[in-house]
Amino acid sequence: MKNNDWKDRLNVVYSTNPDFRYEKTEEDTTATLPPQQQKLRVSLDRKNRGGKTVTLITGFVGSEDDLKELGRVLKSSCGVGGSAKDGEIMVQGDFKQRVIDLLKSKGYAQTKPVG
Repeated sequence: MKNNDWKDRLNVVYSTNPDFRYEKTEEDTTATLPPQQQKLRVSLDRKNRGGKTVTLITGFVGSEDDLKELGRVLKSSCGVGGSAKDGEIMVQGDFKQRVIDLLKSKGYAQTKPVG
């Protein structure tokens, strides 16, 4: 019954076809580029954040898990919170130079400061 997991079929309500077989669509998983090929941009942002400054890292190419792992490392190294989703990492506070130095030490050679 492993192939018939009800959690995979949550959006299928009902089918009148007696021969209906639910086919799970495979998600497109993008291969994570090695750190030397990543073109990351580091910038400061204040838009829609109540005047608070955040350090924004954009341009990551890879899976969500790898993005979240890099975000976790950056946030813990800076000692602050933040988030990692939709291809960008947000670190709370003005840590632009520290984030650039951390990324370079991890092998991300093409890190570019913006603004």
